[in-house]
Amino acid sequence: MKSPKAIYILIGVFCVFAIIAGVYAEFFVSEQDKPSIIVPTLNNEGENTVKELTQEEIKAQFSSLFNNQFEFGDYDTTNIEKINENENIVYTAASIEQKKENYEININLPAINITGDVPASFNNITQTIFVNKATEIINTEVANKTIYSVSYEGFINGDILSVVIQSTLKEGNNPQRVIVQTYNYDLVTGEKVEASKLLSQKNIIQSDCQKKINSTIQDAQKQAQTLVQSGYTVYNRDLTSSMYLLSNISTYFLGPNGNLYIIFAYGNQNFTSEMDIIWYE
Repeated sequence: MKSPKAIYILIGVFCVFAIIAGVYAEFFVSEQDKPSIIVPTLNNEGENTVKELTQEEIKAQFSSLFNNQFEFGDYDTTNIEKINENENIVYTAASIEQKKENYEININLPAINITGDVPASFNNITQTIFVNKATEIINTEVANKTIYSVSYEGFINGDILSVVIQSTLKEGNNPQRVIVQTYNYDLVTGEKVEASKLLSQKNIIQSDCQKKINSTIQDAQKQAQTLVQSGYTVYNRDLTSSMYLLSNISTYFLGPNGNLYIIFAYGNQNFTSEMDIIWYE
């Protein structure tokens, strides 16, 4: 057995090394090279676990993404065949901000500037959902005031281009709607990227993802029912709906750092701003 004196000496040596390492890291290691710190929490058995983000934290993170920009990092887009050679492969095709007596609009509409049927189909969806609505608001005299905004963000992760568009729409006395549309495109194969490919790429087992979806939706519905009992009017989720099947999801994308978002935006079909988001780091 080591003597107490020897133990104290060892502890002192370790402390000195720790101080030297800390000083070195502070002054000689760049922020980019410093390791990120994950703060663990203890579960009921006393084991270390990584803290999961709450739905509120995930939604706040999602809302902060929209800056009407295309984040492609150092990806070389020079060999991609463009429709308009003077623009990037994703750019703001229309930016309109108007305030009239019967409407307010603030829209930034993206275009995917790549030749081919798949990018063309994505742009057609943008036209149908967002451009046509803006045109209708501007050209139609309505008694009730309409407030409409559209913003977007684009990302490249690996060879996958993702574009996400979000709009808010308030028409008269109707509840506000939040509408989300996403596109995912393989820059190498020229194909639309399915959610199953993104899960496989991130080594996520589909059955585990389905369990996470079910659990998230069930928890959200329980919270909604608690609010109903307190007298609030909330969006009612149908837990038996096929929309929650992994094979049926249509709104998903890879965001910053390759984070995967699966969005259930109920405002796409209903007068509500409610949504649930499944998020993978």
